[in-house]
Amino acid sequence: MVALLLVVHFGFASFASSEKAELLCKQAEGGRNCEARASPLRPPPVSNTLPPQLADLLTGARGVFRFLPCACGVRVEPREPAVVCFTMAQLLDGASTLGWVVLRGVFRFVFMFLNNCVAIPSYCLYLILLQPLRIWDSSAFWHLEGVMFKWLLAMVSSWGWIAGYTVTEWGDDVRPISEEEAMVIVNHQSTGDVCTLMMCLQDKGTVVRKMMWLMDHVFKYTNFGLVSLIHGDFFIRQGKAHRDKQLIYLKDHLDKYYHSRDRKWVVLFPEGGFLRKRRETSQTFAKKHSLPHLTHVTLPRLGATHVILKTLSAQQENGSISGEGGTLNQKGNKRKGLQWVIDVTIAYPKARPMDIQTWIFGYRSPTVTHVHYRMYPIKDVPMEAEPLTDWLYQRFVEKEDLLAHFYNTGSFPPLEGQKQAASRQMTLDPVWLCLIQSFAFVSGYMWFSLFQYLYCCLF
Repeated sequence: MVALLLVVHFGFASFASSEKAELLCKQAEGGRNCEARASPLRPPPVSNTLPPQLADLLTGARGVFRFLPCACGVRVEPREPAVVCFTMAQLLDGASTLGWVVLRGVFRFVFMFLNNCVAIPSYCLYLILLQPLRIWDSSAFWHLEGVMFKWLLAMVSSWGWIAGYTVTEWGDDVRPISEEEAMVIVNHQSTGDVCTLMMCLQDKGTVVRKMMWLMDHVFKYTNFGLVSLIHGDFFIRQGKAHRDKQLIYLKDHLDKYYHSRDRKWVVLFPEGGFLRKRRETSQTFAKKHSLPHLTHVTLPRLGATHVILKTLSAQQENGSISGEGGTLNQKGNKRKGLQWVIDVTIAYPKARPMDIQTWIFGYRSPTVTHVHYRMYPIKDVPMEAEPLTDWLYQRFVEKEDLLAHFYNTGSFPPLEGQKQAASRQMTLDPVWLCLIQSFAFVSGYMWFSLFQYLYCCLF
């Protein structure tokens, strides 16, 4: 029935378009001499001497019509039915491809749903079981929690990796400073930015298990929100009405959890929202205050960055930031405080960001996301609000230039002192990913069997 309808549709369209072409041919006979020549097998080149309507028709009708010589130069007739069937075959092929994408998306969704159902409850139950260790040796407890947290993030990374979503890294190599404290500032385009960071930080030593995320409070109510809440991440509310209170809460949170849980890196998105949502507002603000006009990023907000620097950086008596000194960690060892600010720029091919739906359903073709790093020693970062604002603005102006260069050339520019930019492919170990997924499903089955046994014993 569908095939019959398609045949009728194409036949009617062919007839109508043929009548239109004949009319245009007669109009062209009046004063133009078309030089186009054609054959039944190959459409002619479209001459600049043809009327625009006829040129458009000839260009767009190659698959349905054949072109024959006539008094004006060319006559358009419907092709044979076999040619129309060929067009239908293309449509059917596209439909089968779409069907495969949908089927694969459903399969991926079911797998990830089950993955969450076994991994997240297992994470929580293991931590409940380890509560006596938390009282006896909190550093060992948070070490084990960090390991399981890294495994959970590796599972999220595997969702994109098996779909062909990989990461290429540019700029400074941040692996040598993975054990030092750092603040990481990242541009924010979509929900896929978080997934990208989860993937590209997997091979950076202990960073993932010792990092603290600052994210929108809405994330607290997602499936991963409970995990982040236990891990000690901070959920911040946006808007002027909450801004001052949120900064106070952030300082208290850092004082309470950052050192006691031996955190090293703090990750935040200073723009305060997605690019598509904040770009117009940012450009209006920039125009009003004579600030740079940005297209690929937005002007950052100072609040959270300033609080993190003042709270976690070792300060000298004159108030400037120092690389020495600091507080004591949970083992009684002296900490140096923040040592680095790492500027991370995420770029997507053709400026098409990936969202979390893409990672879940995998409907986009394999894509390489590009991540650029640049490191700044903490002693080079100003501490006072006004110079820090200028410094932070300058970083995002640099991001704008980096992204403009990437979208024009497909690569980031070389670092200062280098003639050619060097990139490195970030890879994940498939054996390690399989072991983690297997552990998650075995743990889920173990906890389910245990609770089923207890239920049968009690009832």
